[in-house]
Amino acid sequence: MDSSPNLPVSTSSFPAGDGALPLDAPSHEAAQNGHEAAHIDRELTRSEREAAQSAQLRRGAARAGLWLALSGAMLFSGKAIVVKLAYRYGIDARTLLAMRMLLSMPFFAIALVWWRPSPSPQKALSAADMGLITLAGVLGYYAASLLDFMGLQYISSGLERLILFTYPSIVLLITAVRRRQRPASSALMAMAISYLGLLVVYGHEARLEGTHAALGAALVLASSFCYAAYLLIGGSLLKRLGTIRVTSLATLAAGAAILLQVSLEQPWSIVWHQPLVVWELSAINALFCTVVPVFTVMLAIARIGANRVSQISMIGPISTIGLGTVILGEPFTWLHAVGTVLVLAGIALLSFGPSARQN
Repeated sequence: MDSSPNLPVSTSSFPAGDGALPLDAPSHEAAQNGHEAAHIDRELTRSEREAAQSAQLRRGAARAGLWLALSGAMLFSGKAIVVKLAYRYGIDARTLLAMRMLLSMPFFAIALVWWRPSPSPQKALSAADMGLITLAGVLGYYAASLLDFMGLQYISSGLERLILFTYPSIVLLITAVRRRQRPASSALMAMAISYLGLLVVYGHEARLEGTHAALGAALVLASSFCYAAYLLIGGSLLKRLGTIRVTSLATLAAGAAILLQVSLEQPWSIVWHQPLVVWELSAINALFCTVVPVFTVMLAIARIGANRVSQISMIGPISTIGLGTVILGEPFTWLHAVGTVLVLAGIALLSFGPSARQN
């Protein structure tokens, strides 16, 4: 609130006499004090406005980060649905993955060329860096994706997503073996809970699908191991060389690998002559289930941090199960519900519980 320096002085408040204030005007000191008070009030008001604007910007960034993380998790979760729909047209896993990579690689190439997170020049890549990035890409985006696509031929999208979602436990196991260190008891308990949930869902599906369920689950579990290895290899590279740079190069390396495999195993006419609907589904898979969620999740991490994004990503399996039930007509019973809750609870304890804080 502004204070006025020229307040009226009552003539009855101060008697006239030696050293008395004039009865009809404020003193020079009172006026100066009033001006100083008004200046302080204006400074406080300006600071308060700036603080309020800063808080509003932070809240806006946090809201944007939440929506980016949520949309990224849900778009990623749609990948299995799109793949299952494409399988209805008789396509095989490697051809479908090749089409996905063909359509997504140009976007990552553009990102690699144009994305500049800072005005300073990027650190040059050594031969060792390129070798590690290539290895990470082959593991995380080629082997993991191909095994995942193959597994989806035999199991439901919901079970596939739940198996993939256990990759933090695999990262923990690989790390423990490398360090020759036993995981904490709380981590082992969390893993037991999540794998108990997987067994509940898998047991129900095995009764419906027979031996095919075992093959599909094994393929997707192998995919999860490959993705965990990618995270362990690529983690330091992402921090040191930049997320966009490493992700784009790794994706391009994976794309080159699957395109080389397809070239060696079959004529390219098999790819080009796929029905239009398969190309449309592949475009959806490439753009909305690969490129867009990769960048939305990265932007979300920049705004709200990796921990919050990880928490929000737990909506992914639920989204996949819901989409599978509605779009693909996959069954959802109370056993699926119990198994899903156990898997999510176990992974939440593993990722955000006491063992995670200790690490």
